[in-house]
Amino acid sequence: MSDRPDGSSAGKAALDRPGPVRAGEELNLAALRSYLAEHLEEALARSLDQARDQRLSEWSSVRVTAEALAGMEVAQFPSGYSNLTYAVRIPGASRQERPFELVLRRPPFGSDVRGAHDMGREHRILSRLAGVYPKAPRPVLFCDDPEVLGAPFYLMEQVRGMILRGGAEAAGTIELDATGRRRLTEAFADAFAELHAVDLEAAGLDDLGHPEGYAERQVRGWTERYLAAKTDEVAEIERAAAWLAGHLPPELSEDEGAAGAALIHNDFKLDNLVLEPPSGPAAPTRIVAVLDWEMATVGDPLMDLGSSLAYWVAADDPVALRHSAVPRLTAEPGSLSRTELVERYAAASGRTIADPVPYFVYGQLKLAGILQQIYLRYRRGVTSDPRFANLPPLIRACGEAAERAIESGRIDRLTS
Repeated sequence: MSDRPDGSSAGKAALDRPGPVRAGEELNLAALRSYLAEHLEEALARSLDQARDQRLSEWSSVRVTAEALAGMEVAQFPSGYSNLTYAVRIPGASRQERPFELVLRRPPFGSDVRGAHDMGREHRILSRLAGVYPKAPRPVLFCDDPEVLGAPFYLMEQVRGMILRGGAEAAGTIELDATGRRRLTEAFADAFAELHAVDLEAAGLDDLGHPEGYAERQVRGWTERYLAAKTDEVAEIERAAAWLAGHLPPELSEDEGAAGAALIHNDFKLDNLVLEPPSGPAAPTRIVAVLDWEMATVGDPLMDLGSSLAYWVAADDPVALRHSAVPRLTAEPGSLSRTELVERYAAASGRTIADPVPYFVYGQLKLAGILQQIYLRYRRGVTSDPRFANLPPLIRACGEAAERAIESGRIDRLTS
């Protein structure tokens, strides 16, 4: 018997697989075929020469012929609320037994948020990470000509593995017992610390962001974005934003080391991780790739942790948070609590977290701002994705969770 709003059962986590392209989000396949015929084979050869990576060895056998492209198929990964992600499958392009596959990323249709959805920036970050951070997917080809697909886009390798999702649109499930959930959530914390330890200079990313004043800019920026996209009165969000402005996390140290700036992902959550498929009954615990780098920058890693805490659903959270389309295994027995996640991360990273509440409140403010921007696009009719109609209760729940954390002085047991 199902006990979830999406029909899944406790102990099972939904998997993300590509399916039919949503109405209104179709790609111009003729234009894409023409562009790939001209550019893809050369780009693959260049990437393979630079990478010398065993996982990309099959690219040496790829031939992007007109006949192969004629059989090209495109499916859409149905989850995710921001940039659109498609699986591009070219069955006749490889001499390997399996079809040649890439992933295409493009901005959402109808988005006019300044500075958001920068495909070129995301491609550059992945290109620079290629030699120093193996969990970053290899980028292949960037197109800045909007005449091809209506907006800039890029293609990257499709990392084989499993992605956990939480919504009904995800196809398939995997069994996870309490031990499996524990190991997976511990692996999450360790991988997060590993990301924040990336050598910025070696990656050529030390000039990516502006760490000075990062916390203040983020709180002010997400408050302004929320208010600019506001459609309904949600007093809890505005009170949380005002509180946070007066309780900013401490500034980053100018010294190198555990108190300094780091490469931050800004959307590090379970459904942005690719897990190694289990070879037997054991649950997956090895993270092989990190996806969705559109908001990555150099800044305060503890603010990055706060963003992730907003998605770390607990069993006693407000109902709307527990029923949101994110993996809910964190609310089930065995998973690290939010406090345990902070402690595990602190131990793995060597960073001191004196008070996690401001970071948690920031995460809720940011999530509310993201969802509000999406909901505004839906209200204006520039997207017809039916999932977006149900965002207002989730936005309000973000405010409720933030206020309860402020009042209680903790990030767990928010309804007790």
